Amino acid sequence: MGTAVCKAAASRGLSVKSLSRSGAPHSPVPGVEYVRGDVFDTTWTANLAGCTAVISCIGGFGNNEQMRRINGTANEVAIAAAAAAAVPRFVFVSVHEYNIPAFITDAIGYFQGKRSAERALLAAFPDTGVALQPGFIYGDRAVGESVIPLGMVGKPLEQVLGGGLGKVLKPLSALPFSDVLLAPPVSVEAVAEAAVKSALAEGTAVRRTLDIQAINELAQAREV
Repeated sequence: MGTAVCKAAASRGLSVKSLSRSGAPHSPVPGVEYVRGDVFDTTWTANLAGCTAVISCIGGFGNNEQMRRINGTANEVAIAAAAAAAVPRFVFVSVHEYNIPAFITDAIGYFQGKRSAERALLAAFPDTGVALQPGFIYGDRAVGESVIPLGMVGKPLEQVLGGGLGKVLKPLSALPFSDVLLAPPVSVEAVAEAAVKSALAEGTAVRRTLDIQAINELAQAREV
């Protein structure tokens, strides 16, 4: 996800700095400055000087405690640091609001963390914070020197669920758990484009959260 955001931002000629614990990836994006750092180590905050927007792609899986920490606490730390540094805008890649009963999602660290980070974002950046809520994100995913082509599954599903069949099945979306299967996947390029446009305040004058449809609409919108 982070690489796609860097590509989308760099393609616009923007000054881009990428912070991660691993630093530069195996195939770095030209024009991007890579910084090795940990969000829980405050030394990274020096990189916020002169920054006009932060896009956070921090997230991951594990046990409940680990998921709350990486999806929630880590993002909350980043949000607080950006607000303290007077960064104008903050964009957070969250997760789709699945129609799963709250007593279930409230017990899962992944969802707990994401929603807690959203609340922190909208509290710290009430007018300039944007939370993107994609479901399954597909695209080529680099794991070390290997690439997992998730698009081979995600693209056909997006075409099916986002097309005519999706409209036919839409009434079923009100049923609990249904959109776990029926929510259309979204490409990593669309999420990245929507994230960069949100960071540049393009097309987000009203919405503070963008669902799957809004992400695709913003990604595809032409500049006026």
